[in-house]
Amino acid sequence: MTTNRDLGKELLESIADIKAGRGLRRATAMPVKVSGLRHSLSLTQLEMSAILGVSIRTLQEWEQERRKPSGPAESLLHIMESHPEIFCSLNR
Repeated sequence: MTTNRDLGKELLESIADIKAGRGLRRATAMPVKVSGLRHSLSLTQLEMSAILGVSIRTLQEWEQERRKPSGPAESLLHIMESHPEIFCSLNR
């Protein structure tokens, strides 16, 4: 079964919705407390920095909230928080 869609019209309607503020909303997640996450996973700073692929110094800066993780790092931390089993099996 085929449907006759006017993709051009749908695209123009979507653009008009976005301009009017009716577009998709961007989800914002709460910042991850890095030190709390590391402690809850029973990881040392060395283990967690190795899993994340960052230096121990960078991890310490995040834990002490002197620096904020970049967007991709923050996303990875959220995944680590939601699915710790994936990351803990990497280092043990």
